[in-house]
Amino acid sequence: MTVGEWLRLWVAGKARLAPSTRASYTEHISVYIGPMLGNIPLTELSIRDLNDFYAALARRRTRFRGSTLTPGTVTRVHATLRAGLNAALRRGLIEWNPAREAEPPRRHRPRAVVWTEDLVAHWRTTGERPSVAVWTATQTAMFLAAVAEDRMYAAFHLIALRGLRRGEAVGLRWCDLDLDRGLCFITHQVQRRAGQILLGPPKTPTSVRAVALDRTTVKVLKAHRRRQENECRACGTVPSGFVFTRIDGQPLAPEYLYRRFVKLVAKHDLPPIRLHDLRHGAASLALQAGVDLKVVSDQLGHSSIVLTADTYVSVLPALAMDAAEATARLVAEAGQRAPGAKRVTQRKPNPPDPSGRGKRRRRSPRRPVPTGPSIPTRNTARSKIGFAATGKEVTA
Repeated sequence: MTVGEWLRLWVAGKARLAPSTRASYTEHISVYIGPMLGNIPLTELSIRDLNDFYAALARRRTRFRGSTLTPGTVTRVHATLRAGLNAALRRGLIEWNPAREAEPPRRHRPRAVVWTEDLVAHWRTTGERPSVAVWTATQTAMFLAAVAEDRMYAAFHLIALRGLRRGEAVGLRWCDLDLDRGLCFITHQVQRRAGQILLGPPKTPTSVRAVALDRTTVKVLKAHRRRQENECRACGTVPSGFVFTRIDGQPLAPEYLYRRFVKLVAKHDLPPIRLHDLRHGAASLALQAGVDLKVVSDQLGHSSIVLTADTYVSVLPALAMDAAEATARLVAEAGQRAPGAKRVTQRKPNPPDPSGRGKRRRRSPRRPVPTGPSIPTRNTARSKIGFAATGKEVTA
């Protein structure tokens, strides 16, 4: 049995695969693994074969602008191959898994870059842009104000403020919303596979969550529902139950929302970002607003705050400035308390006297000097000893 034959048999036998995962495995096997490793006998596959395969993938050109495959794509292909070979190892078809010892290229998670004024000026001059970027709060507000009359405004507003994924927003149904209590329940997502729009579970089990909605977002969604009802009434159709649909009320493809977003960003001459970067921006803006990192992680549907902090949270300039000022203030206060440090104290000025004569300092009265016989003290015994020795009275 060859590598290609086993991998196709392995995918066909996995009945409990999500549609998106099955499509990803099938693409990796047919496009990448099959043409280069498919004819090698399964028992003769070596570490050298895999290392040469990964190196060739890294040099492979894509159909998009002639760029090469990203390390992330090569890493995902390696994961598919390793999972298939692990299954062959459990079946007893091979004695060891060479993918465990191979060296695929390391995947580095890109950190989101904030579109500062200097970076925007550099982009307008050279056309160079970061791979992952987020807007500031001002830029986000400018975009939402510019597209307020667009049909998909409510979707962009929801993603920008609450951080929904594209498939989660498109898969949202009116029965998943509780606008009276301000809650949004994420239970499904929409994906396009083989030309069909499929409704399936979210990306991960932790993605099933309840998202709190602010009052402004609730008003936006209510206005969107009235608009959707008027459009369906004009078309003579019945709404499908989804929140974001076509004019006739039928479900949207996730790609439509992405293409619409890119056109609107270019139309209003804003720094370019991806639709998924609105999700990055929602996490960063929530952090800037003082929201706890665990709350942000739950809002995004992550299983760990480490993933949220490492990938989806960008420290915005305003937040970084506050942190810098707080650190400098802490060091300055500690320096004033240090031994030998010169303390600078400022006396509060006296309030002005309306009479113009000024306020005199009040002096405490002197205590009267006591007269009469002396009062015995602790040194009385010492006084008697001094009198006996010298013949003179010693004052205690």
